[in-house]
Amino acid sequence: MSEVQTVEINDFVFCSEHLKEVCSDCSYDGREENDGFYGFEFIEREGIDAPNVSTNKDGVYQCKKHGSPTCNQCFGWKKQITRARTAAKKAGKK
Repeated sequence: MSEVQTVEINDFVFCSEHLKEVCSDCSYDGREENDGFYGFEFIEREGIDAPNVSTNKDGVYQCKKHGSPTCNQCFGWKKQITRARTAAKKAGKK
């Protein structure tokens, strides 16, 4: 089996074809790598999908909403991980 092609969007890794952190089509799961980058221990949580993005003239991904490759509103990965971790912990307590 070949290695899954990935893409980095503002320090977060996704499968390059579908822009998903967890992609069943590509058999890719980047949660552990992304969690570790932001200082979290890995726990089972929902994957994060990239927002609508495009590439600028330099080939760098940027959010379509604000046209910024470092947009904190669209690419607030640490906040999104924290929310997903909280939801996973709450779901585990039920």
